[in-house]
Amino acid sequence: QLLLVESGGGLVQPGGSLRLSCAASGFPFNTYGIGWFRQAPGKEREGVSCSNPSGTSTTYADSVKGRFTISRDNARNTVMLQMNSLRPDDTGVYYCARVRTSWLPCSLQLATYNYWGQGTQVTVSS
Repeated sequence: QLLLVESGGGLVQPGGSLRLSCAASGFPFNTYGIGWFRQAPGKEREGVSCSNPSGTSTTYADSVKGRFTISRDNARNTVMLQMNSLRPDDTGVYYCARVRTSWLPCSLQLATYNYWGQGTQVTVSS
């Protein structure tokens, strides 16, 4: 069974940090790109970052460049998102997702992905 399970969300003050994890199972992890998305209340889901299967190519939304870092550990079938200098507008539910086919280049477009985790809540507030 294909599964993506996010963890690591929580409440943090502005300027703080969180590290999200996405644990994958049920498919050959090292052949699929993985993306991180987020959805704030009342807003559409948006792409945050993505990584190619080896982790050697990554993409970031302009709003998170220089603050977020995506990485992956293919031995543990896990993708991480290190989030620093968090701001209130980073608040939302964060999802990881798998691209549709193996070796498909990742992107920040929702249509690139066909499997999603259940999400983890991130709240940035004082």
